[in-house]
Amino acid sequence: MKPMRTERLILRNWEERDRELFHRINSDERVMEFFPFRRDRAAADAKMDEVRAWIDEDGYGFAAAEIAATGECIGFVGLSGTEDIDVLPAGTIEIGWRLAPEFWGKGYVTEASQAWLAYGFETLAVEEIVSFAVAGNHRSTAVMKRLGMTADPAADFDHPGIPDSHPKLKRHVLYRLSDEDWQARKKAAG
Repeated sequence: MKPMRTERLILRNWEERDRELFHRINSDERVMEFFPFRRDRAAADAKMDEVRAWIDEDGYGFAAAEIAATGECIGFVGLSGTEDIDVLPAGTIEIGWRLAPEFWGKGYVTEASQAWLAYGFETLAVEEIVSFAVAGNHRSTAVMKRLGMTADPAADFDHPGIPDSHPKLKRHVLYRLSDEDWQARKKAAG
């Protein structure tokens, strides 16, 4: 993946120096509040290797977000296929994020997501990008709304990857943004 630059961030593939942060955001109780699992260091390292390989292969994915001024990795923001979620149509592309808590509320996810939406619509030429989260995850749904995404209650779903042992985490709300709507917002912003 060719790194992308936003006003404050560099969006890039994962590097060896990111392993501690990747583990932290996959094991922190606040970050993982809406997930049924926490990854130990070995599992986080394996997942980072997997994500890095996907990005190398596809040119995009849940990429590292780094503060340009300091070089500090703060988490990830990116696009991904949803092949592992069989309730979504084949070829569905999602936008997702996960940041360390000290970087929440600073607009980083919205800033990085705008760059990824542009990449998805302009470079990948997708017709739609979706995002989804546990129904009670108001921080993530607030970002979806800021991005101009629209809730689609008829498409809300029980996530097949959530075990029955975590019933409060199963129901996910789905938000959509079409290329047409994104282009109209871009034009209106001028």
